[in-house]
Amino acid sequence: MNKSPEKTQNRDLTVGNPEKVLWHFCLPLFGSIFFQQLYNIADSFVAGKFIGENALAAVGNSYEITLIFIAFAFGCNMGCSVIVSQLFGAQDYKNMKTAVSTAWITSALLCVLLMVFGLLGCGSLLDLIHTPDEVLADSRLYLNIYICGLPFIFFYNISTGIFSALGDSKTPFKFLAVSSVVNIAVDIFFVTCFDMGVAGVAWATFLCQGVSCVLAVLVVVRRMRKIPSVGKTPLFSMRLLKRFTIVAVPSMLQQSFISVGNIIIQSVVNSFGTGVMAGYSAGVKLNNLVITSFTTLGNGISNYTAQNIGAGKQTRVKDGFRAGVKMVWLISLPLVLLYFVFGNCLLNLFLDEPTAAALQTGIVYLRILSPFYFIVSVKLVADGILKGSSMMRQFMISTFTDLILRVSLSLLLSRTSLGATGIWCAWPVGWTIGTLLSVRLYHAGYAGK
Repeated sequence: MNKSPEKTQNRDLTVGNPEKVLWHFCLPLFGSIFFQQLYNIADSFVAGKFIGENALAAVGNSYEITLIFIAFAFGCNMGCSVIVSQLFGAQDYKNMKTAVSTAWITSALLCVLLMVFGLLGCGSLLDLIHTPDEVLADSRLYLNIYICGLPFIFFYNISTGIFSALGDSKTPFKFLAVSSVVNIAVDIFFVTCFDMGVAGVAWATFLCQGVSCVLAVLVVVRRMRKIPSVGKTPLFSMRLLKRFTIVAVPSMLQQSFISVGNIIIQSVVNSFGTGVMAGYSAGVKLNNLVITSFTTLGNGISNYTAQNIGAGKQTRVKDGFRAGVKMVWLISLPLVLLYFVFGNCLLNLFLDEPTAAALQTGIVYLRILSPFYFIVSVKLVADGILKGSSMMRQFMISTFTDLILRVSLSLLLSRTSLGATGIWCAWPVGWTIGTLLSVRLYHAGYAGK
């Protein structure tokens, strides 16, 4: 039996009141994703305020493609995080360390392949989504710089997954709080002082993500060395790679198909002109801030679930579901009120002297989607438990149902008299049916436990 590691930063999620444990663990995660999203929000803010509406449209247009690459990084994050959580809960520290190095080696190889694909194919992707000529050059430039920074994105995501697996949600919060604020300052500095345009926005993000990544990896290495284990720790294990793949690949596919779906939706949005593109770009950033935050809370619940499964405490998982739903509903209430009532003020943060089409598009988008945050947040809690339990087939069924409905209805309703508004109406339908499926599958998986 391995000795227990120091508990000053690593946190055991298998003991204590589930509601208090989740609040204590997940709130720093919520703060972390807020600062993570500030990277993209800062890009749009600076592009819209200091460069122009076309620059904002270019950044927003590129963002949907960057989500494909983020999907792979997220999958590596989840695969590593769930397996490390389960091994940490079981106090199998030797295999836990091997799981970390196995995830890093595998992810590095994947990252190289994606960089080659991205640098060679980003132009074709931009053409595929019917990028208007006036934003094509800036979109291509932004994407090329972003792709060069993929190693930082991959290794930072894996590092944060390891921190979360060890029950430490505060360390990544500290990294992101500092780096995202610095990113805003560097964005503005590059654009206003050096007149670098969209390239300045991209390079600022590249530099700040790079610093965050290096610091996070160094801290993970130091943390691993402090955790005692018996015997020599192998750097790679095919057995652990298989466990990693079981969680990582479905997560990658889920996020990748969501990204592809968003690209299809973006192509539909593009057909309505740059005004609607700019309004959608601003609105979708605000929406993604909420959805990504809830997804991150769901990932925290995945870590809670995985640790308790590793420790053989499945009954605590059901308590965690109830606590998780209560938590996301309490967070949803102020967000819904903020977006529904003050959405126009928030949109103006991104739009400098916006056209009527841009502002109206963003307002309608937020008012249609925001009331349904109460519903989709429950889905993401249930999804978190499914992933933490390695119930990836059930997770995929729910996610693809939601995605297929949103994309197909977006294509269909946009051709009706609703126009662009029909695109936004597709979200609530997909979210609602996806939530019903996720909750049903969770209950089926934990019936009798």
